[in-house]
Amino acid sequence: MARYITALCGALVLVTAMVARPSAQAQTAQAVLQAVAQAQGTNTLKCVTYNGAGYVGMVGQAYDIRDDWPRVELANYSRTLNFEEKSSREERVIRQGSYPPRGGGGIPIQGEQRVVEFVVDRAAWTLQGANTMPVPAPAAAEMRQLDMWLNPHGFVKAAMAPGANPVLITRWESGALGGLSSVPMRRLRIISFTALGKYRVNGTINEQNLVERVQTWVPNPVRGDMNYEGEFSQWRDVSGIKFPGNFHHHQDWDDETQPPNYSGGHNRITFTVKDVMVNQCAATPVPEAARTATVPPVRVETTKMGDGVYYLTGGSHHSMAVEFRDFTALIEAPQDERRTLAVIEAVYKVIPNKPIRYVVNSHNHFDHLGGIRTAFHEGATIVTHHSNREFYKQEVLTYAARTLEPDRLSLYPPTEFAEGYQLETVDMRGTISDGTRNLDVYYVQGSPHAEGMLMAYLPKEKILVEADVYTPPAPDAQMPATPPPAALNLYNNVMNYKLDVATIAGLHGRAVPWSDFLRFVGKTGTN
Repeated sequence: MARYITALCGALVLVTAMVARPSAQAQTAQAVLQAVAQAQGTNTLKCVTYNGAGYVGMVGQAYDIRDDWPRVELANYSRTLNFEEKSSREERVIRQGSYPPRGGGGIPIQGEQRVVEFVVDRAAWTLQGANTMPVPAPAAAEMRQLDMWLNPHGFVKAAMAPGANPVLITRWESGALGGLSSVPMRRLRIISFTALGKYRVNGTINEQNLVERVQTWVPNPVRGDMNYEGEFSQWRDVSGIKFPGNFHHHQDWDDETQPPNYSGGHNRITFTVKDVMVNQCAATPVPEAARTATVPPVRVETTKMGDGVYYLTGGSHHSMAVEFRDFTALIEAPQDERRTLAVIEAVYKVIPNKPIRYVVNSHNHFDHLGGIRTAFHEGATIVTHHSNREFYKQEVLTYAARTLEPDRLSLYPPTEFAEGYQLETVDMRGTISDGTRNLDVYYVQGSPHAEGMLMAYLPKEKILVEADVYTPPAPDAQMPATPPPAALNLYNNVMNYKLDVATIAGLHGRAVPWSDFLRFVGKTGTN
């Protein structure tokens, strides 16, 4: 029987190789693009405005690292693409809707939130809510410019542009994974070119000469070169232009059926198109502030909270450094390498000649996780909840090459991994100590914000450090009628652990007396 199976497997390999071997290509990439442009009406399309509704997935903000990105309702979506002007106006109105209020990214959404994102060539800016004052977004300009070409018509125009040098390959594709598929295999054509000088963009062309998928990779501090793709279906005719009626986008791979898969997040945005308007173009005026904006330098401000305790602020995400006899512990390495390098530099200024031996990571949301590779490269052991272990070890703290935005860990990897050097995990409670000072780390049980959330506590200074669940409002702001569930959960955890807190130092906002937090959650007295 074993001999028969071996022979059969060999036959399967031979047959597969014969089927998969492409014949001489009768078409060139340019010929395919011309056929697609004609079928879609791309050559006559100068600009398009479309709207619809669906859902948005909050990328990098999953409640559990194995979950998909948490969803909120996309009450209204509107986008205008002007291909001649190289401009995009993208408006989103989101609300919580019927989706469960678990995870990050501002969840639960209170009421409706509106954001409008613009890009014109290399200038980018944003409007928030009812505010008509444009906020320059120079750091987002390249990604917004790239994204405007990652749709069926934009893809064809970019692939046909001078210097794109598209190539054509073909392959067989079938239906969904997970077993023998009932969907017949199709021979599809893939057009590939490089956009903006560095992004490999692949477009899948179907039998009707329509672009049904556009895929590329984008840089991400946590995931490295991260899959970024859109799928397009339910095509319609609009004034002689073919346009998809459904947009479905992934960020990260849609690969749950291919274990091991430690991150379940992939669905970024899906919407059904309602109205489409073609070739009614108007120039987009660029605010002077956006035209001249540059990416600002990272700013770190250091505040001494006690003997050997430093609060590192100056941006949207904070850290805290704690000095021990022979080493330093850092609470949080957020955002990305630029931020974390600046934090490390600030730590060494106030605590010189001592290595950063530990970095306590509050939770697995990407904005709080984006700097741990940099801290790890510096020599720190990452302290996190045990539920994050496999994801961090197998997919975050790796030496894999990063082609779009290389970081120190990928460019200059340490000699070797060692379990104790790379990660230390916490179940319910852990302590970093030198025998004289303790930094206690606690699991925040039952948090609706993230599974595996940790908070840190300095018993001598009575300082509690937490992330995301409480950002102090303005001093004269009205307290919420109903305290947020995540803040109440934090209060209950502090009570259950019997912590004596005098100051709460959030990793957003500012440090305030514990009594301010008690008022926020509708409690009285002290603990």
